Amino acid sequence: MLRPKILGLFRLFRFELPFTAGVCVILGELLALGALPTTTEIVLGFLSIFFISATALILNDYFDLEIDRINAPERPLPAGLVTEQEVILLSIVVAILGLITSYLISLEALLVVILVWAVGLLYNWRFKKAGLIGNLMVSFSVGMTFIFGGIAVNKPFEIIVWFFAVIVMLVDLGEEIAADAMDIEGDSRAGYHSLALELGREKALKISGAVFLLVVVASSLPFFLGWLEWIYLFPILLIDIVILYSTGKLLDSRTANRRIYIRWIYLTGLVAFIIFIIIRMVR
Repeated sequence: MLRPKILGLFRLFRFELPFTAGVCVILGELLALGALPTTTEIVLGFLSIFFISATALILNDYFDLEIDRINAPERPLPAGLVTEQEVILLSIVVAILGLITSYLISLEALLVVILVWAVGLLYNWRFKKAGLIGNLMVSFSVGMTFIFGGIAVNKPFEIIVWFFAVIVMLVDLGEEIAADAMDIEGDSRAGYHSLALELGREKALKISGAVFLLVVVASSLPFFLGWLEWIYLFPILLIDIVILYSTGKLLDSRTANRRIYIRWIYLTGLVAFIIFIIIRMVR
């Protein structure tokens, strides 16, 4: 019985999501410095946002228990692998780890982590059902990972860092709106007010597509404005191509499993960021 419980607790982290958040922090550090950060800056920056992002995801399972019984009955809590008390205790422990690691960076980093933690808590507690407002809260938290990267290396006002923060925020916003469009049945029973429920699934997906297209158009700006060298064009083109292809599939009502294309955008973004970091490190 112990092994399934431990595995259930680990699954609450949804490791690929906080890992991506941590990678975004490192990318923010690289963008801000224009060079490789110190090992301490990389480790503390990554862990701070990893832990605080994981806290929000763990609490999401707690507050979404009834919805997950419909949309995701295989999740650890509705599947009975963990208890509600264990989920709360895990979220507290992980949040404390995030606060400690951010404090070791600076007071400013601690304040940002507290802000992100508070937004995550409010979102899960009150605003997840609010539709677009909730989507914007999640996107804000995602975009702040880049800003936090700049803060972690004591360069919080670099323009390229803020640009990528906005780009990542928009990508996440498009994903959030599209994901809500895929969850209409469970969300309607739970009293949600997503754009898909207010406007209809196809109109919500069109809004999501418009956001994705805005990302593709905006992604060229750093090259023409001289913020990035052309050697970085490959990872940018990679994510742009996948966004365009996936957007086409999302907007096609004949597509059998449209949810998978949201995943494609997310995973390709992760790969593109890693390639970007590798290029930055070897130059």
